[in-house]
Amino acid sequence: MNIKIIKEKLENALTLDECIVKGENGTFNVIVVSALFETLSRVKKQQIVYAPLKEDIATNTIHALSIKALTPTEWQQQKHFI
Repeated sequence: MNIKIIKEKLENALTLDECIVKGENGTFNVIVVSALFETLSRVKKQQIVYAPLKEDIATNTIHALSIKALTPTEWQQQKHFI
C-alpha cells in the first residue's frame, strides 16, 4: 500500500480540508482536517478515519496507523508544530 492510495481513499470517503499521509511498509501517519470533526470525541474521529481503510487494516496491508483528526481551528493552531 502506498500513501497515494490511502490519501485517495480518505479523500473519496470524507469531506476533508487537508489530508497528509506519510509512511511506508504498512506503517502510516495520517493528518486529516475537516469541519465534520467539530463536535466529535477523539474516538469517534478516529473511527470515521478508520472506516474507509478497514479492509486494508483487516488484511494487514496497513498494520500500524497513527491518526490526527483535527478541526480547521485546531489545524491552524497546530500545523506549525507538525
